[in-house]
Amino acid sequence: MQKYYKNTVTGRLFDIFNIVFMMAFCFFVIYPFYNQLIISFNDGTDAMRGGLYFFPRKISLDAYHWLIQNPKMLKGALISILRVVVGTCTCLFATGLLAYIVTLRDFSGRKFIRVLFVITMYFSGGLIPTYLLISNLGLTNSFNVYWIPGLVNAYYMLLIASYIQNLPESMIEAPRIDGCSELRIYIQIIIPISLPVFAAVAVYLAVQHWNAWFDVMIYNPSGKWDTLQIYLRRLLLEMDMVQNLQNEMLIQSRFKNLRPLTFRAATTVVVTVPILLVYPFLQKYFIGGITIGAVKG
Repeated sequence: MQKYYKNTVTGRLFDIFNIVFMMAFCFFVIYPFYNQLIISFNDGTDAMRGGLYFFPRKISLDAYHWLIQNPKMLKGALISILRVVVGTCTCLFATGLLAYIVTLRDFSGRKFIRVLFVITMYFSGGLIPTYLLISNLGLTNSFNVYWIPGLVNAYYMLLIASYIQNLPESMIEAPRIDGCSELRIYIQIIIPISLPVFAAVAVYLAVQHWNAWFDVMIYNPSGKWDTLQIYLRRLLLEMDMVQNLQNEMLIQSRFKNLRPLTFRAATTVVVTVPILLVYPFLQKYFIGGITIGAVKG
């Protein structure tokens, strides 16, 4: 039946429409980033003329030179990487453990805990009470403020719990009869067989920590634990003020062709490319981890 459908005129037109539509969709998704990429490699003065669509007219690396020559950029990048690793691993472990607890059929308080955390998804104390709480806990101006407040995520807990609920009960009962503790069951059994959903959540968490900058600005006033995003934000603000500086001749002599347009594009590339490198390693788990947990067997 399927072979006959493919040989019909309607079937061929449908296939052609699907191919054209997906190619157009992919183009509109990828092109904005590609456009920023070619602008970042173009001369700043020339880029102000516009008309850059597919290739740079005059190649220049002044925007990237401006980024690299800042001595604090490497420190910010290392702190951002450390935040991604620590924040993702700790939140993944704690959230997954909570998800495992709320799926235990013998635990009488699992429904109450699930409802309690779901409520936090819709109601919060607000920015000022949250700041006062973190300040009273002594987490400001420390690296711990990046991962302790987000140790448990209610949405990801529900996502992982929906996956664990579909696992055979015998896989948990057998080691429990053999005397394994619940923590050991979670570490040695639940995590390995739930790797797809854990990998999918890890991608979300990594992107969230990598792009975070607002909490850094609020909870790190000393600047000791500034991340890469904060340094890039400051450089963007400085670039917008370049033409108003009194020492304009010195700047023009070093970066005479640098403009905020190309610099903004370069920062977009620098922030986006590293996190994009995570996807190829987790892609095979990503789709399966999101969809399998939503299928009720």
